[in-house]
Amino acid sequence: MPATPTPSFASRPRGVFDIVVALFCALLLISNVAAVKLIQFGPDVEVLGFPVLPIITDGGAFLFPLTYILGDVLAEVYGLTGARRAILLGFAVSILASVTFLLVGAAPPAADWPNQDAFDAVLGFVPRIVVASLAGYLAGQFLNAWVLVKLKQRSSEGSLWARLMGSTLVGEAADTILFCIIAFAGIITGGTLVNYIIVGYVYKVLVEAAFLPVTYRVIAAVKRREPSYSAG
Repeated sequence: MPATPTPSFASRPRGVFDIVVALFCALLLISNVAAVKLIQFGPDVEVLGFPVLPIITDGGAFLFPLTYILGDVLAEVYGLTGARRAILLGFAVSILASVTFLLVGAAPPAADWPNQDAFDAVLGFVPRIVVASLAGYLAGQFLNAWVLVKLKQRSSEGSLWARLMGSTLVGEAADTILFCIIAFAGIITGGTLVNYIIVGYVYKVLVEAAFLPVTYRVIAAVKRREPSYSAG
């Protein structure tokens, strides 16, 4: 009786890089969809002619700061090479999502399906929003990773809080300013646009600051699970 052939399978790499990248891309995609909705909190309040309230942000504010936390994990543990791979993968899947939603929206709806306008309103991203999101994402994430790695080259394993916050201050600034100006300049004007930029930036930085203890623990856990990681 002939021997049963043994099937071949590739071995799963050790470590958790794939899990971190999958979560990074998932949070990015969810945030991009949620960002379509602008959110407003509070009554109209002006101080010296500058609108202090309402606070204006978008739905992406709920999860998008977490992509920077995972971006910090990637840069801290895997360096620029690993972070770049995740960032470009996130960029690619964001483009795929945008093109898919565009094609689905353009496809003729079924005769008894009444939700075409609702679909277009939520997922039919205006090209300007897509460009703004992708430009802000690329600039912000690459700057975040670059600053963190450069700071780590100076301090090695020490001063983790300084490189986490330093990279956040630079990366979130580039991301927020680019997205808000490209997406909404001329639509939201004057003090309202400034309010939108400042509120978004300050909120994202505060979220990352509040999550520092969690980020510390996640980074430590990932380092322990990466056989190739060396503290140096």
